[in-house]
Amino acid sequence: MRRLLLLRHGKADRHSAGGDRERPLMRRGEEDARRVGEFLRDAGMTPDLAVASNARRAKQTLECALAAFPGHVTHLIENTIYLATVDHLVDVLRQTPDKVQTLLAVGHNPGFAELAVWLAGSGNAEDLDHMRSSYPTAALAILDFDTEHWAEVRKGAARLHRFVTPSALRGDVVDDPD
Repeated sequence: MRRLLLLRHGKADRHSAGGDRERPLMRRGEEDARRVGEFLRDAGMTPDLAVASNARRAKQTLECALAAFPGHVTHLIENTIYLATVDHLVDVLRQTPDKVQTLLAVGHNPGFAELAVWLAGSGNAEDLDHMRSSYPTAALAILDFDTEHWAEVRKGAARLHRFVTPSALRGDVVDDPD
C-alpha cells in the first residue's frame, strides 16, 4: 500500500514585497501547520519523504508540520510543484521512488484540491463531499493506494482515508474562508 498525505500550505499573508512566491505564513498558518504535524505524528503517519513547493509559505508549512516528528524526515523542495496543474502533479507523483511508502506533499490550490478529487475514487462519503466542496489552507487529504508502484497511480485509484481541516483540529464548527 502507498499513502499520500496531500497538504495545502497554511494561511499566508495576502501580499509580499517579493511577489507571490515570497508570501510568508501568518501566525494562524504556522499554528495550523503544527497542528497537522501533531495529528500525523499522533496517528502514526510519519512520512518516508516530504516534498514541498518552493514558495515560501509551502516551505514554512512543511517546516512547521515536520517539527512535530521526533526524528528527521527526509524532505526536498520541488520547484515545479508551485501552481502546478493536475497533469504535472500526477507526473511528479508517479516519479516517487518505490521505497517511499508514505509521501507528504505540500503545495497549492487549485492544483492540490483538483489532484485530491482526481485521485479519490472511494472513501467516506462525508469526507469526499467536504473535500470536493472546500480544500482550505492547511487542509490534509490522506489518500491510500492499493498498488506496489507509484508509477501505477491512476484517476480514481485512491481511497480517501480521511480529510482533515485545521478548523476540525482546532475544534471549530466550520472552516475559515481562505
